[in-house]
Amino acid sequence: MFKLKKKEEMVENVNVNADGTAVLSDTTYNEEENVVVRLISHRKNKKPYQITGIEDVSAKNNWKAWLYLGPVIVLIAVFLIYPLINTIFIAFTENYQYASGQFDGFTLNNFGVILNLTPTALGVHEEYFTRYAIPNTFLIVFVTVPISTLLALIISVALNSIKWFQKILQTVFFLPYVTNAIAVGMVFSVIFDDHGIINYIFNTDITWIYGAQPMTAMIPLCLYIIWSSIPFKILVFLSGLQGIDKQYYQAAQIDSCSRGKVLWKITVPLLSPQILYILVTSFIGAFKEYTSVVGLFDGPGTMGENGDPNMETIVFYIYDKLANQTSLAAAAAVFLFVIILLFTLLQFAVSKSRVHY
Repeated sequence: MFKLKKKEEMVENVNVNADGTAVLSDTTYNEEENVVVRLISHRKNKKPYQITGIEDVSAKNNWKAWLYLGPVIVLIAVFLIYPLINTIFIAFTENYQYASGQFDGFTLNNFGVILNLTPTALGVHEEYFTRYAIPNTFLIVFVTVPISTLLALIISVALNSIKWFQKILQTVFFLPYVTNAIAVGMVFSVIFDDHGIINYIFNTDITWIYGAQPMTAMIPLCLYIIWSSIPFKILVFLSGLQGIDKQYYQAAQIDSCSRGKVLWKITVPLLSPQILYILVTSFIGAFKEYTSVVGLFDGPGTMGENGDPNMETIVFYIYDKLANQTSLAAAAAVFLFVIILLFTLLQFAVSKSRVHY
C-alpha cells in the first residue's frame, strides 16, 4: 500500500536531481502505519506528490494514443454516431422527404402509426409492422439464437476432442460463413421446393416456401439462419476451449466424472465469457435479419413481391418504407434500436452473476 506524505515529514533518504526534482533514493517504510511511502516533487509542479515516485510517462504520451485513434473516431462519428442521431431526428418529423431533407414539422405520430395506434394521413391503419414484422422478428430471434448457440457449443466440443483432420473439419464448418447469403438462400429454396429434396426424401407434398403458410415457411427460414450463423460461433467457442487449462479435465477424469457433467460443470462455466459474447452478438444479428428473407422468398412474403408481406421482418419493413415514407422507416429503426438496447442491457445484467472471468 502506498500513502502520500507531506514534504516536511520526509526527512530521510531524499536526493535532489539536477533538474530540481526530489526523489527518494530508497523506499521509506512506516512501521507504525504499515505503509510504504515514496515522494517525488518539482519546484514548478503544482502537484508535486506522486504515489510511486516514478515519472508518469503514459500521461505525457496520451496525445499519441489520440492521434492513432483519430481516424477511427472520425469514421465512427461519420458512419455511426451521425446516422444514429439523424435517424432519431427523422423519426420525430412529419412527412420527411428523403431526397430534399424537408419536412412539415415535428410529431410523435410516426410511432403511433407503425404500432397501429393511430391512422396515417390517408386515414388508414398501418398494420404490417405489428401484424408481421414484430412477431416474425421475435420468432426468429427466440428460435434461432438458442438452437444455433447450443449446436455450435456441442460441435465445438466435439471438434476440440478430435485430433485427426481437425483443421479440415474446422474449414468445412466455416465455409457457410464465407458463402454469399443470397446464393445460400437460393440453394435452400431449391431444397425446400415442392419437388425438392426434402419432399422427395420424406415422401411428402408440403409447400415450404412459395405459397406456403407463414408458420410452415418459418421452418426453412429458421433452418437457413441457424445453418449460416453456426460457423462464426464455432470459431469463437473453439478459441475459448483451447484456452481452458487441461488440469480441470484431468481432475474430472480422476474423479470419474461423466462427459455430460464435465461439459456443464467445467466447460460451460469456463466458456461463459465467450457464451456472453455470442449471445449478445447473436441477438443483435437475429433482430436485424433481412438477407435470409430475400434469399428464400425473393421478397417480404411467401408470394414473392406480390401478396401480403407475411414473412416481413423489422429491418425489411425499414428498407421497404425508406424511400417513400422515411419518417415511418426512421421510427421503426428507433423502435428496433431500443429493443436491441434493452435486450443487451438485460444480458449484461444477468451476466454479472453468470459469467466467470
